[in-house]
Amino acid sequence: MTTRRIGLLGGTFDPIHRGHTDLATAAQAALGLTQVLVIPANVPPHRPKPLTSSFHRFAMTALVVAGRQGWRASDVELRHEAPSYTVTTLRRFQERGYAPHELFFLIGADAFRDIASWRDYPSIFERAHFAVVSRPGHPVSALRDHLPALASRMLDATPGVDVPAKPAIFLIDADTADVSSTALRAALGRGERLDGHVDPRVQQHIEQHGLYRFGSTERRHAL
Repeated sequence: MTTRRIGLLGGTFDPIHRGHTDLATAAQAALGLTQVLVIPANVPPHRPKPLTSSFHRFAMTALVVAGRQGWRASDVELRHEAPSYTVTTLRRFQERGYAPHELFFLIGADAFRDIASWRDYPSIFERAHFAVVSRPGHPVSALRDHLPALASRMLDATPGVDVPAKPAIFLIDADTADVSSTALRAALGRGERLDGHVDPRVQQHIEQHGLYRFGSTERRHAL
């Protein structure tokens, strides 16, 4: 029977961009993930409320995963009004029959540096592997020194690395686009295009629906 290796990429995706897809692509290649589920958050606990509706954020996510081998968009967090805590999402997947060693939570090294502030830390590491990918200015090589309490769990995801039965923290050194949703929203607010930073289909969706423009009905907060 084929081993399931399910990558879970969560985020606000407001909008989804190349940094997100580069991260997931690197993790899929390094760890042989059989599936990548991209999961827009409903109410992110560590970030401001999204500017665009869950409908548009899910639509943009669905456009990005279309045609990518093994990728699909998941509404597992959008169907619940409560804050989208990672531990709750992992618990829901386990209730569906996924074992902790089959789940790989994908995250950038910049966000992982603050993992100690997450709900259910450190027991959250018993619920899934964590696949941590370098982000510009945040190499995974620095994480052992920054988070010494977790250093013994960290493994370098080199080609052919063994995946242990007990959940581990995989460090993946890869190039990912230097882009953020915050910067993209600001650019769109100035009337600029996002060529090269987002999937062309996402750019088209944003333009067709007038998202992120000053005065847009989707714009709920100041940038």
